[in-house]
Amino acid sequence: MSCGKKIFHFVLLVSTLFLFACEKPVSSQQESVFYYENTLPKTRWWWFATEITKPDIRHQLNWLKANNFGGVEIAWVYPLHRYQSMYKRLYNRHYPVDTTAQKWLSSEWTEVVTYAKQYADSLGLSCDFTFGSAWPVAAKYIPHAEGTQIYGDSSFKQLLTFAWEWPDTAMVIDHLKKEIFQKFAAPINQALKPAMAGSRSAFFTDSWEIKLNATNKIWTDGFAEKFKQRFGYDIIPFMEDSLDNFPEVRYDYMMLLSDQLIENYYKPFTANARAQGAFARVQCLASPTDVMEAYSYVDLPETEALLNNPNYSRIVSSAAALSGRPEVSSESFTCMYGFPGTNLREEQTADLKLLADALFAQGVNQVFYHGMPYNKVGSDSADFFATVYVGPNGSLTEELPRLNAYMAKVCDYMRKGKTYSNLAVYVPLEDKIMAGPYPKERQRVWVWGQYEMRYIWPSAETEGYHPLWINRSFLEQARWEDGQLKAGDQRFKGLYVDVEYMDIRSLKAILKLAKAGMPLCLKKNLRQPNHVKGAEFGKLLSDLRALANVTDDFNALFSTPPLFSGIDLPEYWCRNVQDTLYCFFAQPQTTEVAYPMVSGESFTNNSYLRKLQVNYMGNSFPLHLRFEPYQSLMYKIFPDGSYEQLDISFVPKTPLIKEPTPQRMHF
Repeated sequence: MSCGKKIFHFVLLVSTLFLFACEKPVSSQQESVFYYENTLPKTRWWWFATEITKPDIRHQLNWLKANNFGGVEIAWVYPLHRYQSMYKRLYNRHYPVDTTAQKWLSSEWTEVVTYAKQYADSLGLSCDFTFGSAWPVAAKYIPHAEGTQIYGDSSFKQLLTFAWEWPDTAMVIDHLKKEIFQKFAAPINQALKPAMAGSRSAFFTDSWEIKLNATNKIWTDGFAEKFKQRFGYDIIPFMEDSLDNFPEVRYDYMMLLSDQLIENYYKPFTANARAQGAFARVQCLASPTDVMEAYSYVDLPETEALLNNPNYSRIVSSAAALSGRPEVSSESFTCMYGFPGTNLREEQTADLKLLADALFAQGVNQVFYHGMPYNKVGSDSADFFATVYVGPNGSLTEELPRLNAYMAKVCDYMRKGKTYSNLAVYVPLEDKIMAGPYPKERQRVWVWGQYEMRYIWPSAETEGYHPLWINRSFLEQARWEDGQLKAGDQRFKGLYVDVEYMDIRSLKAILKLAKAGMPLCLKKNLRQPNHVKGAEFGKLLSDLRALANVTDDFNALFSTPPLFSGIDLPEYWCRNVQDTLYCFFAQPQTTEVAYPMVSGESFTNNSYLRKLQVNYMGNSFPLHLRFEPYQSLMYKIFPDGSYEQLDISFVPKTPLIKEPTPQRMHF
């Protein structure tokens, strides 16, 4: 075999192995991997399309290091003059036309990117890269025929107008064709290759931001044929009308769309990152997928707040826990006070701490600020419009080192061992797909369909068990052994189901587990969501309900008492290290955190007392939690029934209460 053929076959083998590595969610047999050496907060670093210079890079990275940051994610975005009218309206700022930027993906561009990575390495800072310019995934070398398609409109195109290459526009790709993603990725891989030396970087892809009116019309060549092969009927007549008129057809459509998006985008994205020596840090939120399954295929799952309320993060953390992913990151503080630009440079540290604590109580253990604008040495005038401001002249600057040290300390505890839970709760994906769009009052920027599951919480009667969400893909791989539901990397005492609809595949998996002895709380009489009903669904459901270990009475089902019982339990998260629990209890105000926060919302003069009963490892004892103003608590609970309070105290400046700013939704 010639040398050239040997190289070809070696590359083919390596590529195949990387692709195979993405075929299944990580199992409990695989070793946990930490991608970041430290838990200091990182920040997104907005590189506007201007000349990027090495002195500016050094200056900003030095500032981050001095202020207790742990790294950056470089995000390439528009030239500032692109949104001149918006910046004039929001901040009364004018930016001159600037054409000095290094050409996108040119050798000059690669040089400064590589320098940033090398200098970050020299400071001990991580350096990640948004994979492409801005988001969603788009490039000017993607032709119209390879762009996002919607049914019935061949002229549809989604153009990205706030990318580095403005005034050139970029075409958003067809996410349902992996070869198109690979075409998109190849030039970026090549341009980033020199920056892959040194420490390992993440390739990052952001949340799904395809035009809202296109979400239930996403299409691609061959979709109709695949649909008919899978479901046995023709979807075209329903597409010609509207899927919103046929919820059961919409459910079938979404199931195929989910599989196609995972196979053609999320798996290839992860495989590509690994093949370049990087890892995949991914936000799957809002994508029209079984989002827990999508998250199970990425290296580092990421959530987002506050455009997304903190409760959503439990979905991400549950997928991570089941998949054996020890890190859960968050794009944090996005549009805290409203969109766009509300109270920019007037953020209050106590408000950030309140939101961070709400995220920690949902399983987040790595914070990314959103974020820091690229500014030249001696200048501090550039802003990104949907963020809090990280920089030397911001309102947060004085307290940043202490705030960052606090968040790192909590995250250190919250990535020890594995997430602890007694109870799996079936995630209501089928219900939400069947429900269709959110009511108008719950829609906002990039929030449209209930399939996104932005507003779901486990039932109140389960909260003391530290419940985790679970979906079909994990249940199909689960088994009931030794009195435990062994699902992925987690062990539960039983399953809680409180949904109206259930896919027959889930019903079959649950029936198998229940027949093996798994306790099941089944709150409602299930219905099948598919358009063509399976004749066996009713029989399967009857068989399930006939089992002695299946009941709708949760309190009568489980012999295991809740980990915590009491009135008004605070939000909390627990990690287990060889039967020792590390439990974070969030300040009680976190239960009220939702988009948008009011400036000064964290203000309080109150102390709070919560009386808990702890039931752990056969021991039962009281635990009285006293929350001083602005404080959350951390406890270490030992298997012998003793416990220790750990010091995570950080007192921010008392916030000023300001009048709410009217929410601005569009620009």
